[in-house]
Amino acid sequence: MSELPLLLLALLAGALFGAIFFGGLWWTIRRALASARPATWFLCSLLLRAGVALTGFYFVSGGDWRRLAACLLGFLLARMALMRLAREPAEKRNQVVQGGGP
Repeated sequence: MSELPLLLLALLAGALFGAIFFGGLWWTIRRALASARPATWFLCSLLLRAGVALTGFYFVSGGDWRRLAACLLGFLLARMALMRLAREPAEKRNQVVQGGGP
């Protein structure tokens, strides 16, 4: 198999790991805020999310730095995409800053 398809697969795998990691962080924040033990939620979530991401990076890279770099790039692209999706609408942000109500 040529190198380019493997790099594209590594990029897609990195995006999947990023979606799991940052989606899990979003889910954890929502759960922990309503919990009596938020520190436990955050600690367990961090260990699980980091474990999944690092294990995935290890297996996807297969010892090749180019596949690892592609995987990390996909991870960062997923972060940027999720941050854009989770952003509040501009009108709502402006109302909060100006002291206006909902």
